[in-house]
Amino acid sequence: MGTYSIGEMPPALPEALLARLIRVETATIGHLRHFGFMNPAIRPVNAERHIAGCAVTLALPAYDSTLLHHALGLTRPGDVLVVDRLGDDRYACWGGGVTNAASRAGLAGAIVDGPCTDPSEIRKQGFGLWCKGVSPITTRIADIGGKLNLPVVCGGIVVRPGDVILADESGVAVLERDEADALVEAALARQAASAERMRAVDGGARLGDLSGASALVMRGLEQRWK
Repeated sequence: MGTYSIGEMPPALPEALLARLIRVETATIGHLRHFGFMNPAIRPVNAERHIAGCAVTLALPAYDSTLLHHALGLTRPGDVLVVDRLGDDRYACWGGGVTNAASRAGLAGAIVDGPCTDPSEIRKQGFGLWCKGVSPITTRIADIGGKLNLPVVCGGIVVRPGDVILADESGVAVLERDEADALVEAALARQAASAERMRAVDGGARLGDLSGASALVMRGLEQRWK
């Protein structure tokens, strides 16, 4: 008999926040801060996918995916399942069958700190999965145990149930819920400024002049010879 620890489902994210969050690129968040990003080894199976949602956290040991199958009956549309594989990189807990069930459940996507299998089938279904490569060896219904909706570690950072997950072709960002509104506003403003800068460059302006980099270089050269 397996040993399971299960917490309560976190509150769903407000629709208004999700509508703004999905417009934000992870790289824009990367311009604003240097923490809260998963290891770059966790990559999208389908680089065209861009997801945002509420973290539902899961920890699976070794070759056991019993709790994953159970969790897919609890998740809600818009959730993002974040799976801590507890250091295992041999067994794929996610494949075509799990993707089908996750899609039917309305999951926004999933982040797995380990490999998947059936990547072409996952892409064909249009599902947003981020993981650490592929493996032909799959997990089983082994009834070893696991954790659901408790803090986990995925991609080298702690993820708590209810955290905000943003993932796209550049990687995965994890935001605390109480900071998400302010961070999204700052990110959208930065993206608007970036778009304006690109239009200026297209019109003949120099990037170094616009960013202030050229002024810094010239000042450094002037001070060097004083």
